[in-house]
Amino acid sequence: MKTATVRARVEPELKLEVESVLNELGLSVSEAIELYLHQIKLVHGIPFDIRLPNATTQETFKKTDEGSELNYYDDSSDLFKKLGN
Repeated sequence: MKTATVRARVEPELKLEVESVLNELGLSVSEAIELYLHQIKLVHGIPFDIRLPNATTQETFKKTDEGSELNYYDDSSDLFKKLGN
């Protein structure tokens, strides 16, 4: 018998998007959380890697957020031509 309650505060947009995905999978949010908790128990930790990006990746994210040093291509052929392939 399930008697424990788990509560979490999340952004409303995130909740709606997640509910949509889970609905396609035939799962409720509660069922997905229970699956997640079982995986934590099974692997004795978070069931996926959580890492901080390295300095190069962080700098790239920063430049992208700022809109600097971006490259634009008309299509994949244009991209490969500019890459030299």
